[in-house]
Amino acid sequence: MLRGRWVLPGAALGLGAGLGLGLGAALAARRRAEPDAAEGLLGRLPVVPAVAAAGPPAVPGSGRAELTKYGLPGLAQLRSRESYVLCYDPRSRSALWVIEQLNRETLSGASDRAACDFQEDESVHEYHRATNADYRGSGFDRGHLAAAANHKWSQAAMRDTFYLSNIAPQNPHLNQNAWNNLEKYSRSLARNNKNVYVCTGPLYLPRMEADGKMYVKYQVIGKNNVAVPTHFFKVLILEKESGEIELRSYVMPNSPVDEKIPLERFLVPIESIERASGLLFVPNILKRTSNLKAITAGNKR
Repeated sequence: MLRGRWVLPGAALGLGAGLGLGLGAALAARRRAEPDAAEGLLGRLPVVPAVAAAGPPAVPGSGRAELTKYGLPGLAQLRSRESYVLCYDPRSRSALWVIEQLNRETLSGASDRAACDFQEDESVHEYHRATNADYRGSGFDRGHLAAAANHKWSQAAMRDTFYLSNIAPQNPHLNQNAWNNLEKYSRSLARNNKNVYVCTGPLYLPRMEADGKMYVKYQVIGKNNVAVPTHFFKVLILEKESGEIELRSYVMPNSPVDEKIPLERFLVPIESIERASGLLFVPNILKRTSNLKAITAGNKR
């Protein structure tokens, strides 16, 4: 392990490093018999704790219901909007993940970005939400997780992408160049496949410091201490017309990246993202199909 390098579980992540790992038998080993998931977008959600709609969940054990007499201080905060579903992280003031469905229909339309404004998400408690003032003068862009240009099909859908719960502090050069190229590439795949499910989120990766120890360090901005991710991930689940499912997973550092570096250099094994983010993707996909192909730097077509 090299000093001063970010570490993605299973590999040291240097700028523009392509990490190839075939899944093969490893995927097969993760398959297990489970009931079918719900159809559509929710059927592709990363694995998160289920939240009961009516009151706090019961706690197993005799007399344990008393523990939840005054409720629970926190549960998974899911938001379902016109264009995406997200899981909000009140501590970082941003989303843990955002998932959206792209296809030829969602990319077409007359929606106007100029008619959209960044806005606070009032469904989030005021203690835990970001404001536009937090970003002002910070040196960071308000970087979309679900991209506005992905949802030209509906003005309301595009407007939903401007909630600050769908935004994270992003290096301006990254946001406007390499990351933008990845978003454009995602849309190009949606034009040539049945559906593309896109899951995007922040990462806070450890780094070895001069003392030889590993630390997770990140900046915060504004009076609400909005966390600045060290990296971002994007997982693409492609539904092909043939029925095959293809998986592409990317990680980019939240710093200037030369837009001339091929996007395939940022492909990483999905397991690396699962370990670093605390999310799981492959078990959900394998509920739906055994015809899964993972595209990595070594086998990109």
